Amino acid sequence: MGTEGSSVVVPRSFRLLDELERGEKGIGDGTVSYGMDDADDIYMQSWTGTIIGPPNTVHEGQIYQLKLFCGKDYPDNRPSVRFQTRINMTCVNQETGVVEPSLFPMLANWQKEYTMEDILTQLKNEMMSPRNRRLAQPPEGNDETRLDQKGLALKCRIV
Repeated sequence: MGTEGSSVVVPRSFRLLDELERGEKGIGDGTVSYGMDDADDIYMQSWTGTIIGPPNTVHEGQIYQLKLFCGKDYPDNRPSVRFQTRINMTCVNQETGVVEPSLFPMLANWQKEYTMEDILTQLKNEMMSPRNRRLAQPPEGNDETRLDQKGLALKCRIV
């Protein structure tokens, strides 16, 4: 009996518990973090991410909050990712804060081995790219209204 072509499928909940544990322990240099929005969410769908802007860019020292939503078919299908903090990047919809999959290669070419940590780290790297490192950013301290994934208006206060 051969095992060629067979692979172990890790249940979604185990995968997400592993990601939660990694997120709680802290990642790398501490400029990227993530965790669950609601500990009572038994489906582990709604997550919050944070990226501290990289040095020598217009993002330096800024704290960016993101929402990641992992549907019931994650990790087979990519999560949706949305900046809650206003940011000007070439892959982010300026009206909604959504990271546009067609403009962000990691989401466009999603592989189930990718993780939320990978997404946040790649977004931080994208902030350092020549096309984003010097882009003018929205003013701080403004009230902004954004649409969430269901089309509901969200009011954010940027401080």
